[in-house]
Amino acid sequence: MTTISTATQLPGRGDGLDPQAVLLDMDGTLVDTEHFWWQAEATLFAELGHELSEADRMHAVGGPMSRVLDHLIAVTGVTLTPAELTVLVNQRFLDLLADGVPLMPGAERLLNTLAAHGIPAALVSASHRHVIDIVLEGLGRHHFAFTVAGDEVARTKPHPDPYLAAVARLGADPSRCVVVEDAPTGVRSAEAAGCPVIAVPSVAPIDPAPGRTVITSLEQLDLELLRSVVAARV
Repeated sequence: MTTISTATQLPGRGDGLDPQAVLLDMDGTLVDTEHFWWQAEATLFAELGHELSEADRMHAVGGPMSRVLDHLIAVTGVTLTPAELTVLVNQRFLDLLADGVPLMPGAERLLNTLAAHGIPAALVSASHRHVIDIVLEGLGRHHFAFTVAGDEVARTKPHPDPYLAAVARLGADPSRCVVVEDAPTGVRSAEAAGCPVIAVPSVAPIDPAPGRTVITSLEQLDLELLRSVVAARV
């Protein structure tokens, strides 16, 4: 397990209402891969003799893998262990990325905007480290001050641990670190960590709530919106 402890310098911290950082989910938020995860899971279980339902898909959105597989084992009775299934699902997912990593509309523009204004970006995902590292080859590692993987924290999403780890590494105020998420699981994690959330639902619906802004695409996410989210918490 990787220990996340070294603080990252915050350029311009405390000036105006810019976020101290923007913490971004990966699958379904920056990269259009939620359907790849579902394809990997559904085809594997079909080969094992079990047809998964749309309700199973809704349960799977946002991971983490341990929770998803516990659910799928419970509803199907598959005799493989979660550890065995994790290896198989991860490999199928990576095979589906062989032709490249598809970015969500607006993802590259958002990352470039953050860089242009000196706002640190961190990737906070429930996916395992080896999966994140492969996705970063297409997404661009240079966009991020650091990344946090699901297997690098004691408890992953929906627990607050991943976002608390990112905030601690930044030495930042969670109320001024805006989280961008696509799934209810990740939204719960970010809100439990005390961060304002901009939700961009990919598969499962997410309702607006206090401290939570819901938009339909990253193309709507600009510096003005980020500043307004921070201002609402100051």
